[in-house]
Amino acid sequence: MSISKNFTQTLLKVFNLSSGREGQSEDWDKIAAREQKHFTFESLVSATKNFHHSHKLGEGGFGAVYRGKLSDGREIAVKKLSHTSNQGKKEFLNEAKLLTRVQHKNVVNLLGYCLHADEKLLVYEYMPNQSLDKYLFRSNRKKELDWKKRFDVINGTARGLLYLHEDSHNCIIHRDIKASNILLDDRWVPKIADFGMARLFPEDETHVKTHVAGTRGYMAPEYSMHGRLSKAADVFSFGVLVLELITGHRNYSFNLDVEEANLLDWAYNQYKKGRSLEIVDSAIAESEEADQMVKCIQIGLLCVQSDPKLRPEMSRVVIMLSKKPGSLGDQQQIDLPGVLRPHHRKPHQHPLGFSTSSSHSKSPSVSSARTFGSNIGKSSRSGTTTTTTTTTTTTTSMIPAVGSDSRGKHPMYTQ
Repeated sequence: MSISKNFTQTLLKVFNLSSGREGQSEDWDKIAAREQKHFTFESLVSATKNFHHSHKLGEGGFGAVYRGKLSDGREIAVKKLSHTSNQGKKEFLNEAKLLTRVQHKNVVNLLGYCLHADEKLLVYEYMPNQSLDKYLFRSNRKKELDWKKRFDVINGTARGLLYLHEDSHNCIIHRDIKASNILLDDRWVPKIADFGMARLFPEDETHVKTHVAGTRGYMAPEYSMHGRLSKAADVFSFGVLVLELITGHRNYSFNLDVEEANLLDWAYNQYKKGRSLEIVDSAIAESEEADQMVKCIQIGLLCVQSDPKLRPEMSRVVIMLSKKPGSLGDQQQIDLPGVLRPHHRKPHQHPLGFSTSSSHSKSPSVSSARTFGSNIGKSSRSGTTTTTTTTTTTTTSMIPAVGSDSRGKHPMYTQ
């Protein structure tokens, strides 16, 4: 079912982004009532038991997400915008605008919205198995993700990204592909979610230069250090996700007793030594699909190469995933992963190998040497940074203010 154009227009008006005169008074409830995707506030109050805390699925800079059940039996997830979050309002609107333009089985489905007095809510299909990270990084739940499920997540996420990059009305760069943003339905089909930081990408441009927003450990180095955003940044994040699915380890909190300081270098070195299977999560080590695992390790490493020009596009990734194991070659030429490597490990350094000395604190940029791979679990950040937003044809100025997500999930920015 196609998504109504009036849906998008109504949302733009409600968030005061209409091209009409300022202060124009309209009865938004009447406008919304004419839309097939409108939900009444009373129906959502009833569905969520008045947004009871026991129904809360999570919370971010925008507000909270609640589980609900409609009178017709449909289960939903309701994203409720916080009254006090200016940044959340921008991310909330961004997500609404982008999701009204996309429809794919591997992208979360926006069912509709509710506009009631000061309340603004988005309504999504409910994902019974919640997010991937709740299984992948919990020792007591890892075995629920057998290799078949993990491969299906890799394949489905790749197809969802291909759709966003190539087949949607406009190229969309997600900017925050990670395990917690991959939702799983009742059949374990993966759905890319959380489009609050996604960007429409200009046609015929190789990259844009923009402020940095995303999750440490998943951001491509050229983006985290220089703000150079392209489809290759999503490819890099996807590669990190692939390697996390295979190993069962987070990249940003990698702490195995090995020489390497991060997951990507460890996976790369083991691959070069011909010992790829030694990085496989013990929960799936007994799978009979060893050749398929090795193929996915190769694909993951191709995606996280330091040079964005060497990373495959998602169309090629989908093709590689469809090929028989062994078709990529046993020792395909793969460049070093895109991580920051100190010359020496020192006691005062960050546990992931990034210096925390004052030599880096002088830089106001988010893209300092601590940006990639540092501990996202600590949410405290402050200060401002000035960056430049450009395409190959235009230049504009932007001064984003840096705040923090209350859960340490990712830095939040205002434009």
